[in-house]
Amino acid sequence: MGKGGRSRRGASARTPLSRERVIRAAVAVADEKGTAALTMRAIAESLGVEAMSLYHHVTNREDILDGMVDAVFGEIDLPPRDLEWRSAMRHRAASARAVLRSHRWAVPLMDSRSRPGPATLRHHDAVIGTLRAGGFSVRMAAHAVSLIDSYLYGFVIQEVGLPFSGPAELDEVAGAILREMPADAYPHLAELAVEHVLVPGYDYADEFTFGLALILDALHPDEPPGP
Repeated sequence: MGKGGRSRRGASARTPLSRERVIRAAVAVADEKGTAALTMRAIAESLGVEAMSLYHHVTNREDILDGMVDAVFGEIDLPPRDLEWRSAMRHRAASARAVLRSHRWAVPLMDSRSRPGPATLRHHDAVIGTLRAGGFSVRMAAHAVSLIDSYLYGFVIQEVGLPFSGPAELDEVAGAILREMPADAYPHLAELAVEHVLVPGYDYADEFTFGLALILDALHPDEPPGP
């Protein structure tokens, strides 16, 4: 290891360890390499310490995963209290999408942990509170949260798996597919590509906004009719 590497490792080792530092390091490892690479050794190496020293601050890998999920929830904006409920939920959903795109590993873990941390509990409580303040009954608030988050998480999973990350790459990928695809065999796909996806100014992010608007407009505080 070069002098610069030793210097960075030494500086890291001199900074006192804490649970927060361990969790931040774990998030960074997962962001770079995915959760499959998330081992105590990998986290320790990123901090410039021995793996055993982590156990003074975290119990095990499961404890780290709990902390990572809570850290992600802590990055998501809470629904602003001064906004009407639809605007507040739109703001929260946009923030959640941005955060989850930056932590591509997070969605499968978000609702899988059995020991939610304070940021997670605060987030869910604020979301439900926004709906209750907007006139939703407890039952309808539960329906609304389930519907919004199913759409949000599902869209992010699909989005991070796409073979492009922006309009420029989308044009390149869609154009290549279109050139190789027999238009007469798949006329509707060709039509969609030419008349929608490849139109200047198209941004896949607009699909999220469109779908979220449909959901929020369809939700109402009153109870749905019975069977």
